[in-house]
Amino acid sequence: MKVLIAGGGIGGLTAALALHARGHEVTVLEAVREPKPLGVGINLLPHAVGVLDELGLLPALRGMAVETSALVFANKHGQAIHRDARGVYGGYSHPQFSVHRGELQMMLWRVAGAKLTVLSGQRVVGVRDGNVALIETADGPREQAADLIVGADGMHSALRKRLAPDEGPPCWRGVMMWRGTTWAPPFLDGRTMVQAGHSRAKFVVYPISTPRADGLQLINWIADRRMREPVPGLTAPDRADWSRPGQLGDLLPTFGSWRFDWLDVPGLITRAEQMLEWPMVDRDPLPRWRLGPSTLLGDAAHPMVPIGSNGATQAIMDAQALAGALADHADLDDALAAYEDERGPLCARIVEMNRKEGLDAILDRVEALAPDGFARLADVMDPAEVAAEINAYKAAAGHRTRPA
Repeated sequence: MKVLIAGGGIGGLTAALALHARGHEVTVLEAVREPKPLGVGINLLPHAVGVLDELGLLPALRGMAVETSALVFANKHGQAIHRDARGVYGGYSHPQFSVHRGELQMMLWRVAGAKLTVLSGQRVVGVRDGNVALIETADGPREQAADLIVGADGMHSALRKRLAPDEGPPCWRGVMMWRGTTWAPPFLDGRTMVQAGHSRAKFVVYPISTPRADGLQLINWIADRRMREPVPGLTAPDRADWSRPGQLGDLLPTFGSWRFDWLDVPGLITRAEQMLEWPMVDRDPLPRWRLGPSTLLGDAAHPMVPIGSNGATQAIMDAQALAGALADHADLDDALAAYEDERGPLCARIVEMNRKEGLDAILDRVEALAPDGFARLADVMDPAEVAAEINAYKAAAGHRTRPA
């Protein structure tokens, strides 16, 4: 089958490799003219790493990422609420990796480019007659037919607009996010991810490289602040302002006193190599992803608030499910329906869970009950209940072991 994928991000490139491995003739069209390793850190959950392992990419991942040992939930004073062992340390057959998004994308770009057609500077802006992609290039418009067109072109997807032409801007609940990277001494065991604070002011931090010769490690951090109350009809800042450089004055009044015995939060912020700002947004789940011989994948299908390390992971799981559905069903419409039936409900559930703060709800309860900290967590809430809530979220979000 001739498959055209709109979007050369992590989900689109993984789908291209998975479909190519099944014998399909795949073309990836990326709007950016010169892809570069931009962005900051992300986490790949074990079930996504298992998919990449099946594609032969585990050695490359090990060479560029940090194998996450645990996710620690902490209050704004740096006191641990719960330590959730991750990857092989948590009994999974594959690691969880913390990695630089841009480096991962460029690795996938190189591998895909060696096996199939990957073109940059090619923006898919629409579809004609069901299976003809309308493409904008520097040399003018062109068209390309395919048996299947996959929209992996992100939250502002042109293919998604065919299904929801009146959808409007993304949904915002008043939280802005600043993301940065800083070279700093390793904290804790040098492999731990931490979520500290609460939903109104949260700091997430994890390493995305092994220490270099001077002992410093590249640390990825995310600072969230609630700027508006989540009332109906709230609109995010104009899209032209997304990913703009962040300002220290927006963060230090909130996080400037967050000095833990294991981490200097204001020190990380002030020494950042880069700091970008954008709103935490999502979209309402769609009733369907397919329209004729086309479907959606990743953020084009189910943009979600970035809680629980689900963004890239769910796009990778989409890629595997789409390739599997096409292999299992001779009829294309049946295959796309099966893909949507497998992935749609789960991703819609994650969107809804994350709108309710996901696991951040635990942090909120601790903040409400013990704003000045605690001597023992058990004096504030039952540690067993915390563990059960975390495990329930992971199960609902599709965490699962895979055969080794």
